[in-house]
Amino acid sequence: MTATMLDSYQLIIGGQSVDAASGETFETVSPATNRPIARVPKAGREDVDRAVAAARIAFDDGRWSGMPSIERARRMRRVADLLRERVSELSHLETLNSGKIIVEARMDVLGSAACFEYYANLAGQVWGETIPMNGPLLDYTVREPLGVCAQIIPWNFPLLMATWKLGPALATGNTVVLKPASNTPVTALILGQLCLEAGIPDGVVNVLTGPGAEIGAALCEHPDVDKVAFTGETETGRGI
Repeated sequence: MTATMLDSYQLIIGGQSVDAASGETFETVSPATNRPIARVPKAGREDVDRAVAAARIAFDDGRWSGMPSIERARRMRRVADLLRERVSELSHLETLNSGKIIVEARMDVLGSAACFEYYANLAGQVWGETIPMNGPLLDYTVREPLGVCAQIIPWNFPLLMATWKLGPALATGNTVVLKPASNTPVTALILGQLCLEAGIPDGVVNVLTGPGAEIGAALCEHPDVDKVAFTGETETGRGI
């Protein structure tokens, strides 16, 4: 029997493609065939610390939060362009990894591109308010990015759900540590690579693959994470 060569992927931390600190990996399996299609890193708590530290540095030094909104929007639109350019490849991978039909997978990829464009268009429209006051007073609000956002997504819309999380966070100047579902990690890792290719600075988008019970919990407990965005089952949501 001939051994199947699996595509291998790496974590994205601080703008670099890296292995898990432990060196451990796991296989992701196609539900259509029950055969492995890729090998990805099994991140642990040390990797969470590395990714959150990279996101914190990238936020605090202003490389993204301090970038003019029109430039953030331009780079997000470039992500949308890259998604469309690779629609055939990404649709194929999404079908292999999640089991959905190719027509739906293609719609998800194109929908992901539209999502990035939508939030890119909103990047320059995050305004505060000026509130009328009695007397010679000025009362106003300013909207500012929160900081480091941990984003945990489920298996059923692996790429599209990732863009739903990334789009608004990036448009408003936050940095992100994205944790895709262990069953469907491949397209989220590629999305992280496309963000780098589009010019989103190192450390702004970090992607970790591995068991939610370990790295999901570590993200939610981390003192340098300012917000957790989660889509998934009710019990896990209550725990978060």
